[in-house]
Parts: sequence; structure tokens; C-alpha cells
Amino acid sequence: MFEGRRQRRKLMAEINVVPLIDVMLVLLIVFMITAPLITQGVRVDLPEADAEIVDDNDELTLVVSIDAAGLYYISLGEVSEEPEPVSLDTIGVNVSSIMNQNPGVPVFLEADAAVNYGLVMSLMATLEDAGAPSVRLITQPPTLNQ
Repeated sequence: MFEGRRQRRKLMAEINVVPLIDVMLVLLIVFMITAPLITQGVRVDLPEADAEIVDDNDELTLVVSIDAAGLYYISLGEVSEEPEPVSLDTIGVNVSSIMNQNPGVPVFLEADAAVNYGLVMSLMATLEDAGAPSVRLITQPPTLNQ
């Protein structure tokens, strides 16, 4: 009667996603805690302007800054410590080498509101001579006076 046939077990075709969800929640918490701690650039009092907000994607960016004292700073990507002031010639050499290696790097210029207009223009001319195709200016959104 029973001829020794084995019963076949039906294969389970489900994926257990609970461990994946646990890992993703831990990563989310880690990034939420560390993101505010990461700062880039030099403390400057940016001028206010009613301008379009640029999408902040994760691509590498080059930020050139001028503080209130007229000192120049340069940073590529995220900076963990306070950058050292550099000369205008050094900025030209560094930007030129960065542009030769990766011509698609966006260049941002942030200048303190109290900086002389001539310093900003000389920096923009240096960036243009170094091969930066377009320089984006960083500003603060205007505050609403109530």
C-alpha cells in the first residue's frame, strides 16, 4: 500500500525583512545624530538674497570663502576641522589642479556681507582663470520682518 514515497515539502518563497528593517533604522538614527555635527567652511555672515535654493545632492563640492577680515579659505567636500587661511595665488593653483582632475566639480563662493566688493571680484577672476566654468554664490534667505 504505502510504497515508500516521501512527501515533498513545499518550498517557502518568502524573505524575512525584519533584520533589514532593524539595520536600516540603526543607520537612520546614526545619520540623524551625525549630520548636524558635520560643518563645512568658515563662519561668515552671509548676505541675504531672495534666490532659488540649489538642490543639495551628495556630489563633491568646492567652497571658497572670504571671512570678515578678508582672509581666503578653500575646502573640498566636507571639512571636519577649521581650515587654514590661504593666499589668493594658492587658491588659483589649487582650483586649477582640482579642475584639471575633475572638471565637473561645482564651485561655490561664500563671502561675508562686510567684505569689500573688490576682494570678491578678484577672487572670482582668480577662479575663472583657474578654470572654474561657473561660480555659484552662497547667500542666506531673507528674514521676514514682522
